Amino acid sequence: MTAESRPKSPEAGASARALAPPPVLYGFLLLLALMFAVSYAVGSVAGPVSPGMSGSSDGGAVSPGDGGGGGSGGGQDGMDGMG
Repeated sequence: MTAESRPKSPEAGASARALAPPPVLYGFLLLLALMFAVSYAVGSVAGPVSPGMSGSSDGGAVSPGDGGGGGSGGGQDGMDGMG
């Protein structure tokens, strides 16, 4: 073995290890990704909680706040007569 193939000092290997992220960080990121995947899967199985509150138009669907009666012209639909 030649002297060129070995690290010059023990500090050279220690500095490379000091720059690497700790293994706990990898565990945390794996747990975070797993929790996101599980919550996404549960949400897609459960479906929308309140289908009438989606922002898309359904063509001719009538939402509860669309019935006649006027209103104040602004604010939230369905809150007429609340004060």
